[in-house]
Amino acid sequence: MKIRFLTGVAFLISFFNMKAQEQFSVNMNLKTEPTSEIDFNETNIGVTVNTKMNAKNTLTNTLEYSNLKVNYETGSFTKFEDLNKFNQLRYTIAIAHEISNNTKLNLSIIPIVSFQSKVDFSDAAVLGKFEISRQFSPSTSLSIGAARSTIFGTPKFTPVFALKYKMNTNTELQIGFPDSKLSYSNNSRNNFNLSNSFNGNYYNLGSVTYPENAEKMALSQMTSAFEYERNVDKNWFINFKTGYDFNKKYNLTDQDNHKVYDFNTGNGYLLGIGIKYKL
Repeated sequence: MKIRFLTGVAFLISFFNMKAQEQFSVNMNLKTEPTSEIDFNETNIGVTVNTKMNAKNTLTNTLEYSNLKVNYETGSFTKFEDLNKFNQLRYTIAIAHEISNNTKLNLSIIPIVSFQSKVDFSDAAVLGKFEISRQFSPSTSLSIGAARSTIFGTPKFTPVFALKYKMNTNTELQIGFPDSKLSYSNNSRNNFNLSNSFNGNYYNLGSVTYPENAEKMALSQMTSAFEYERNVDKNWFINFKTGYDFNKKYNLTDQDNHKVYDFNTGNGYLLGIGIKYKL
């Protein structure tokens, strides 16, 4: 009941902010990541609201829901066939505070609920990030901080940093962790990205008893990808993404996040498509 109440409050906060503020966007993404014996298919939908509170503070609210479906090759993992649907609800509250003309503080709090079928209070967790950004010149900036994230398949504290360099009016390079990216835009409608990112997630398992008392499913990988985004008209954007997952891991873990079963998926490619409405 507590989780349902918190979820309802999150929806209401986002709704009222959307009505009162200047900018919001809605996006939906479909992604498939096949490997030799297991295919991962994910649908994600999110709503983001940007609120300019005053000259020095910006508040961003993002509410996301994702659904992951796992398809196994017939006969390969018969005892895990019910491990095929996972859900996550994520609410991000981010504040950007301008300390000075060239220094900014970024703080985010991210409550999540990750579950297999039915929601329980134990499925909730809190992630977040603390970051300081410094603009050294019109073309160069550096951000450093720390985050509690799931990029390695379980909630962990990790450092985060990003060195950004604007090479010219059309091209920007970002080198960092967990994300690096080279962006190019030849006009106001087209944007091209080459990226490398560490990413992952976890889901609490249901009431079924799994081998070795497994209680969580953990996914992680490093993804190198090419993405193209097209502004099809004033408010609508569409994007296409293709890439490859390296060091892909799909494991079952116990309550202490120790690995108890390894699916040995191997690496695989990535295909994705998304659409966004931005106002």
